Amino acid sequence: MTAQNPSHSHLQPHPQSLHTFSDDLLGRHDATALAELIHNGDVSAGEVLQATLARTQLAEPFIHGLVGPIPDGCEDMITHETSAEKTAPGIFSGVPTVIKDNTEVKGFSTSHGTAAIDAHPAGTTSPFARQLLAQGLVCFGKSTLPEFGFNATTEPAHGIPTRNPWHLQYSTGASSGGSAALVAAGVIPIAHANDGGGSIRIPAACCGLVGLKPTRGRLIDNDAAKTLPINIVSDGVVTRTVRDTANFYHGAERFFRNPKLPAIGKVERPATRSLRIGLVTDSINGHATDSQTRAAVENTAQLLEKLGHKVEPVGVPVASSFPDDFALYWGMLAFGVRANGKRLVHPSFDKSRLDGLTLGLDKAFRRQFYKLPAALWRLHRSYQDYARAMASYDAILTPVLGHTTPEIGYLSPTVDFDTLFERLTQYVSFTPLANATGAPAISLPASLNSQGLPVSIQLMGKHGGEQTLLELAFLLEETMNWPRIDSQPIRS
Repeated sequence: MTAQNPSHSHLQPHPQSLHTFSDDLLGRHDATALAELIHNGDVSAGEVLQATLARTQLAEPFIHGLVGPIPDGCEDMITHETSAEKTAPGIFSGVPTVIKDNTEVKGFSTSHGTAAIDAHPAGTTSPFARQLLAQGLVCFGKSTLPEFGFNATTEPAHGIPTRNPWHLQYSTGASSGGSAALVAAGVIPIAHANDGGGSIRIPAACCGLVGLKPTRGRLIDNDAAKTLPINIVSDGVVTRTVRDTANFYHGAERFFRNPKLPAIGKVERPATRSLRIGLVTDSINGHATDSQTRAAVENTAQLLEKLGHKVEPVGVPVASSFPDDFALYWGMLAFGVRANGKRLVHPSFDKSRLDGLTLGLDKAFRRQFYKLPAALWRLHRSYQDYARAMASYDAILTPVLGHTTPEIGYLSPTVDFDTLFERLTQYVSFTPLANATGAPAISLPASLNSQGLPVSIQLMGKHGGEQTLLELAFLLEETMNWPRIDSQPIRS
């Protein structure tokens, strides 16, 4: 079968929203379906990559989800139709993807979303990237992120913002914003993401995708994560379907499984057992959730009750000091980058080229560094606090974010730091808990807001409880009629 040239008549010169779904050979297939087509010989991996590159060329002028141009090596992938198609039967063999630009892949440059270093091609592939690529995925590029992943929007101070395909005047979230934009727009069905404070779940929520942050230690840690006093970083993927996320973790376990955690296994459908689910609608940082986000969570709770689960309000399972403690830790990371960038990041590091958010976080940390020992102790203790609180529950239902997706510019690193920091603490008010405690948490689409943008909910689980979260995700996917970008009118 040869690659078709898709008709993309919905792409106007200056659209407000866009997608690249069409009647080309990619169609509306998820990664699982594409891998099956390749495996069965209905299409070749080279044809799938060629169609993906065609969609990339259509979408990139509008969403800017890739770092730099498509590398020349892609033509070699097309010519040789990838080794994955011909050799190891990875669960996603031959399916194109991108890897976030804070993770090294041999031959690709890594810039960490900053102008403070001169990026050079990596000589090796990082441990997690090897685990991801072992599933047969074909990396053809690197996806955008904010500087060092510190922001909740992908808007570099030195470059073009990554835009939300649902509405191009709005943020795609962060820090895995480029990956989420490319998946939501239909360019690829699955992309790498990682999460140190919500960076899988936030862009998934903004773009109407599935984003699971796994239990700490579930996947192979990259070297940087291992050096943290509290490892808050987890890698994963963003996808359009629950089965792609479930199959990714099943495939990842075939490459490496942490014996200290219960196996996830192959999750394919909802469980039939009744679950006890806690409900949280407001965070502990003092900011109430906005009405549209609250309605999405409450409607999901009502649906789960109708489906036979018990849902009841619970308190936030962590100490009231948590927001301040996590903010101090966030500042510590910025301090570490600014003080030791040449050693930790790249010899070309130039701290004078850092953006306003990184510099502001560094300055705020240096004013309060003496509080760090007590904050670290409390953040370590949050694991036990959370585990005790979860003893009576199978999952906790919360918002992903404190309010709906903001417009481009609202969270820009060029905004005055004090204003930006206050905005970020109001917006990113639910996701960091799972990072500090090491618990799994998943973002799932629920509805559309008044601007036509996705509003999502979060389900948090027990440590090692990804199987339960995926079973709940399958249930909600089957019953909620999730909004689809390709069923929405393209606004011009």
